[in-house]
Amino acid sequence: MTVAAGLGYALIALGPSLSLFISVISKKPFLILTVLSSTLLWLVSLIVLSGFWRAFLPLKSTTWWPYGILVLTSISFQEVLRVFFWKVYKRLEDMLDAFADRLSKPRLLLNDKMQIALAGGFGHAMAHAVFFCISLLTPAFGPATYYAEKCSQIPFFLVSAILALAFVTIHTFSMVIAFNGYAEANKVDQFFVPGIHLLAGTLTLINLAPGGCIIAIPLLYFVAALTLMHCGKMVHRRLVENRGRQDDLE
Repeated sequence: MTVAAGLGYALIALGPSLSLFISVISKKPFLILTVLSSTLLWLVSLIVLSGFWRAFLPLKSTTWWPYGILVLTSISFQEVLRVFFWKVYKRLEDMLDAFADRLSKPRLLLNDKMQIALAGGFGHAMAHAVFFCISLLTPAFGPATYYAEKCSQIPFFLVSAILALAFVTIHTFSMVIAFNGYAEANKVDQFFVPGIHLLAGTLTLINLAPGGCIIAIPLLYFVAALTLMHCGKMVHRRLVENRGRQDDLE
């Protein structure tokens, strides 16, 4: 392969996110700080998880269940960390609102809160993409490519980039759904996010079967589309409700 191929794989995984960053996040320094702190938090969590599982790898078993335990424990740890991230954000939001009150400035608007949640999810997505895709792409810049035995139809680096894009989409918009669920005490949203995360992680186990990537990739993108649809409906509902309250006040 060539440098162009390596860059192409990276853009497949991160191209849409780059557009989101330029069009939305880069315009507000606070969102950039949120992305950086979120990315660092999730990268550290993935490093801790990899350090824990390093003692048990490589798995000698030819069955799927040890990998299922790995996926389940990893996702459970990340979902607990998501709640911690929310609590830290909520405390910071209360501090900013109190500071705004002292200066007779407006509090954070609903749009601001959703953009902060989006930035937090963006950081989670970047950590996942760096850990599971970008870190693997160095050989892709060389003169050859690589095919995994279980997925000989598609180059390994292309599969990694395609899977990374699906998870980037899921993680970015899942955080918006989760923050709304915590703020509104909405049980549906609170359980939707870990459920969709677990479903997506479980679907990756299909890659262990010969030719499984051909099945796993479309299913993962269906999950990503479902996440986008749910997030879009939720955001639209919240904005309409917020606009209705503002009209009532006027």
